[in-house]
Formats: sequence, structure tokens, C-alpha cells
Amino acid sequence: MTNIIICGAPGSGKGTQSDLIVDRYGLVHLSTGDLLRAEIRSGSQLGKKIDSIISEGNLMPDDIMLSLLEQHIKSLPADTKGIILDGFPRTVHQAQDLEDLMLRTGDSTVAVIDLHVGEQELIQRLIYRGQVSGRADDNEHTIRHRLEVYHKQTEPVTAFYQQLGKYYRIDGTGEIADIFERISRTLDEKLN
Repeated sequence: MTNIIICGAPGSGKGTQSDLIVDRYGLVHLSTGDLLRAEIRSGSQLGKKIDSIISEGNLMPDDIMLSLLEQHIKSLPADTKGIILDGFPRTVHQAQDLEDLMLRTGDSTVAVIDLHVGEQELIQRLIYRGQVSGRADDNEHTIRHRLEVYHKQTEPVTAFYQQLGKYYRIDGTGEIADIFERISRTLDEKLN
């Protein structure tokens, strides 16, 4: 399977570009947030535990997140071409565990696409998104805090994947189609 991780700061366009990658390469988009919400909706014991953790404002323990990912990956149809994962990994420990998980499922991560956008543009994009969507967390104070947390957590993760030779920094500025073209050139080269 072709396994791709897409990362980037909040507002970098991960969701938009993930949809385009799914359409072009026939991959399954796995969002950790979607997996957690689906488990909560299922009403399972695990879902109740996840709901309790999230309700208290805590981060999901790595073992729960990895277990959900592994279950979902193993449940994919045999003819699945691959996955694009966003929202995970957020720490080096999670990246190491994810690589182990991929090896256990007989695969490995092929590429980590990091959408790089300057901080001022990210802030402008997120403020605009907040105005359009009404998302309460898209205000300047919260945005700056989220970016600070992102930078602290992500730089070591990108270094981890750089050491593995799987990291690709993509300029995430400009028109959506232009950004996707940059991603496609990288993936086409990597996948062929």
C-alpha cells in the first residue's frame, strides 16, 4: 500500500490537499479526529472512554490512538491502494510507533508531505476561516497558541522523517491547484 502522511500547521491546507490526493491517487483519507468521533458515536466502551478523555480536555493516549488506527487499517478492503493520514503523528514517539504499526501491517510510510506556509499567512487564513465558518477557535489569540504548540511538537517529527528519507517540504502558498501540482510532482517521483 501507498501510505502518505500529510502535515502542516493549522491553516496550511491539509484537508483541501488531502481531498485532491485521495481523488488523484485513489487513497483512503484517515483523519484521527474522524476516527475518534466515529468511535464515540458507536457507543462502545472504548468510545465512552475516548469521550471522557476528550471532555476533560486531555490528549488521547498514544496506545488508544494506535489501536484505533491499526483496527481501521486492518479493516480496509484488500484492494485498498493506500492511505493518507492527517492529524497523526504529533510527536516523535507517535511517529516511531506509527512506523512500527505500518511494518506490522506489512507496509511502511512512503512519504511525509509537509505543507509549509508563513506564519502571517496562516494567521490570515485562519482568521478568514473563522469569519466564514464561525469556528470559535479561529481567533488571533488561540491561533497564535495553536501555532506555538504546533512548532514545538512538529519540528522533531519532521527531523525524524528526514532521517528516514521520507520527508518532503512543499511550499503551501499560492493557488490550490499550484500547491497540488507541487505535491503531485513529488508523489509521482516517489511512487514511480
